[in-house]
Amino acid sequence: MADLLGSILNAMEKPPTVGDQESRRKAREQAARFKKMEEEEKRKKVAFRKKMEKEVSDFIQDSTQQKRKYSPMGKIERSILHDVAEVAGLTSFSFGEDEESRYVMLFKKEFAPSDEELEAYRKGEEWDPQLAEQRRRLKEQAALEEEASRQSNQTEECPNSNYRDKYSHLFSTSAAKDAAHTLEANRAYGCVPVANKRDTRSIEEAMNAIRAKKRVKLDDDSGAPVTCGQGHDEKYKIKKE
Repeated sequence: MADLLGSILNAMEKPPTVGDQESRRKAREQAARFKKMEEEEKRKKVAFRKKMEKEVSDFIQDSTQQKRKYSPMGKIERSILHDVAEVAGLTSFSFGEDEESRYVMLFKKEFAPSDEELEAYRKGEEWDPQLAEQRRRLKEQAALEEEASRQSNQTEECPNSNYRDKYSHLFSTSAAKDAAHTLEANRAYGCVPVANKRDTRSIEEAMNAIRAKKRVKLDDDSGAPVTCGQGHDEKYKIKKE
């Protein structure tokens, strides 16, 4: 019984010492400071959002402004401003190479930036429409000149003119003679229409005509009559004296 009571007393939590009480007090104070900081940060975010909503609303109602550039701000502030712009129906972009220099620009939907304008902001340049137009024309001119040069090189490598056209003065007399010779031949023998040159006979008729020519030729060569057999192994039997 005494052993059981001793084990229970040993298992019970001992009263905290002076050092433990001090540690717990510091922990409570630290947690309170953290909570206060979180609340202060939350309050600042709410205040900043209200400020941005007011500025964005004024920007939308101002018909003289097409875009608005803000000073560099932190990541949290940029995120809040992007969210406010999206809710208001605006287009927003962040520019700047490093975190400390990044800033936000707002654009009205009807004045959305072009790719060239965005590229200028990304390079850290100011957007100049007239200068951009000059650059665009120069690029187009350079592209046209390059295309013209390429076509010129192709023309030199593959001339469009035919060698007959180029050297027609050398063989014009020969061509005239050939044409005259062809004309005289047509006059002498006549021109046969293409339709008359076609063989309109059937295969059987053509084969019979060929067989008849062979029989005549064999009769002329041997002087003996030609007998046509009816079997499959032998079609013709020729008797020679």
